Amino acid sequence: MNLDESIFKAYDIRGIYPGKLNETAAAYIACAFLRLLEKKLNRPAEKLKIVIGRDFRKSSEPLTRAAVKQFLSRGATVADLGLVSTNDYYFAMGHYGYDGGLMSTASHNPPEYGGFKLTAREPARPKRFEFISGQQLWGEVKRLKTLPQATLAAGRLLKQDIFDEHLEHILSFVNLDKIKPFKIVIDIGNGMTGLMIPRLFKRLPGDVIRLFPDLDADFSNRSPNPLSPGAWAKASAKVLETKADLGVMFDVDGDRFFLIDERGGFIRGDLTLLLLAKAMLKENPGAGIVYNLICSHAVKELVAKWGGRPIRSEVGYMNLARHMVEEDGIMSGEVSGHFAFRDNFYSDNAYIALVLALETISEDGRPLSAIIADYEFYQKGDEINLQVDDITGKLAKIRRHFKDNLKDEIDGLTVEFPDWWFNVRPSNTEPLLRVTVEAKTKAELKARQKEILGIIESDAG
Repeated sequence: MNLDESIFKAYDIRGIYPGKLNETAAAYIACAFLRLLEKKLNRPAEKLKIVIGRDFRKSSEPLTRAAVKQFLSRGATVADLGLVSTNDYYFAMGHYGYDGGLMSTASHNPPEYGGFKLTAREPARPKRFEFISGQQLWGEVKRLKTLPQATLAAGRLLKQDIFDEHLEHILSFVNLDKIKPFKIVIDIGNGMTGLMIPRLFKRLPGDVIRLFPDLDADFSNRSPNPLSPGAWAKASAKVLETKADLGVMFDVDGDRFFLIDERGGFIRGDLTLLLLAKAMLKENPGAGIVYNLICSHAVKELVAKWGGRPIRSEVGYMNLARHMVEEDGIMSGEVSGHFAFRDNFYSDNAYIALVLALETISEDGRPLSAIIADYEFYQKGDEINLQVDDITGKLAKIRRHFKDNLKDEIDGLTVEFPDWWFNVRPSNTEPLLRVTVEAKTKAELKARQKEILGIIESDAG
């Protein structure tokens, strides 16, 4: 065995196909995953039921085939969802209570990447599951010297279509009678949400203009990551051209969701979280709303004002899910556009986020830009990514400089002052420091960004 450890990420598994992640690697990953499930659930492989799904990347079908071969050779039962979004995969995992799950996707990475998202059922709770990180699985992979011999009894491969049941689950989060007939531009980005969106809007009123709806493994029309520079420009232009009420964007595996207002303005994920939280708190007074620590301070302030309980988390959807479970949160959200719900098995669902947003905008009655303006009482800068050689040393320098105002170090360093705050945290996957700054005025924001970057980039100790 000679696998590249770098493909085992903090949240999942991703690597360029077939260079770093190929069919041989997929076989070892599947075998290690089976062993992990056997230990976790105290059951042999031949008694395990595993659900699988895949996106439309060129790597996904061959990688899935290699993984399934291992599952079946050990006697496991495999339910194949076929082509699905990550939302559909999470729904199947939770709704049917599978023992484990494997989704072949590299999320929003460029087209040359392949990857896996892995989940495992919690033994005491059949319909609740946990995310298995790449780094967690690497510990199991390292114990494998060779692939084990196949068992005598081959497993069963079943086909499963979950779209109709998933659609009913999505719509259960809203009152359809409250949603107005909007004109909406939906940028699918040649990704997996193109399979569910037509089904969803057969049940919703309004006029939908779909951008890039066809599956395209090269993602030819825009970056697979909606947060890449310029990725939302075409959707924004289409909103203005068609005089649409709003625009919607998804990443290519479908689990992240973004809004564009009627003026063509891109809306940050933390402001969208407020839109969704308002709807959830109206139906669930006093509920906990989990947000990550680089969200605007407007999130914690408005959630509290609306009678909710703000719950602060480290960055990363796995961390937010953990806080939802441990601190009784009803939903969670991030600047990156991940939105998860307690009643969706504590997992992401961009479709649920979409229908909740439509319900809230409908009930408010104002244009989306006016609604969001109510939440923007701070000036928040875009995340700045700096490539540095000595991450530990740079963090130590920041810690010394701002020691009197250091709030905590639960995820990098968070420093707070009366009129501004910032967070500096290391990337989980690259030699980068990520810097987020928020202030009460634009002038203060720019000055503080310059100050922090100057400290990081300076050679002085």
